[in-house]
Amino acid sequence: MTVIAPGRHGQPRGFVPLALGVPAVLGLAVLVVPLTALVGRVDGATLWGDITSPAAVSALGLSLVTGALATLVCIVLGIPLALWIARSGPRLAGVLRAFVTVPLVLPPMVGGVALLFLLGRNGWLGQWLAVVGVRLPFTTAAVVIAQTFVALPFLVLAVEGALRATGTGYEQAAAALGAGRWRILWRITLPLAAPGLIAGTVLCFARAIGEFGATALFAGNAPGVTQTMPLAIYTAFNGAGVSQGTAVALSLLLLVTALAVLLAVRAWRPGATR
Repeated sequence: MTVIAPGRHGQPRGFVPLALGVPAVLGLAVLVVPLTALVGRVDGATLWGDITSPAAVSALGLSLVTGALATLVCIVLGIPLALWIARSGPRLAGVLRAFVTVPLVLPPMVGGVALLFLLGRNGWLGQWLAVVGVRLPFTTAAVVIAQTFVALPFLVLAVEGALRATGTGYEQAAAALGAGRWRILWRITLPLAAPGLIAGTVLCFARAIGEFGATALFAGNAPGVTQTMPLAIYTAFNGAGVSQGTAVALSLLLLVTALAVLLAVRAWRPGATR
């Protein structure tokens, strides 16, 4: 006779072999122990001073502003793309989803090189922009573009998944009652997909402020102009710019931000309280 042990909410816990607990704990340690070591290096006596130093404040402010702008761009472009993918046929949706996923599997450095070849002075579009006096590489705008490139897939995939989960039944019912496409979008489609939209937006912002590779190649590392928090941390540990104490403090700040993002995503997920 098999006894099924109920979980906290009365649901079966499953039938995972107990022996798998050992590699599971080791896997968790691989993720948690390095972060614990980071927290252990924080100097509490200088933490506030490190975080509020001019270099740290500048990097933090630039990261938050550019991350917010990149997130806004992702919302404007990502929601229509997610709608298109979710409401397309299986073949077209598969192709579109593959293109959206590419930035997630490529090294960010590759994204920076691609942006340079597209928008650099001799790039496909950059040479035409130069004619009218527009220069994007190594500017604050380049930071926003690089962050958008790496963060957009997070929002698109989250919203697309939410749209597929809700289906089209309510939309069809609203259309049968005479509602127009825009009314259905604003009153039916987007409200039903709100949990995925909010989760995608939060993840998108977190990814944007943590972007390093594409930003370094396409935007550079100029303090006050393109030096975001990840670049300030990298610069500090290479012996220039802010102190290593500030780098550790900024690393801790990014860690806290990431944890806050994960908690926020969990709070907005359907069934998160289960």
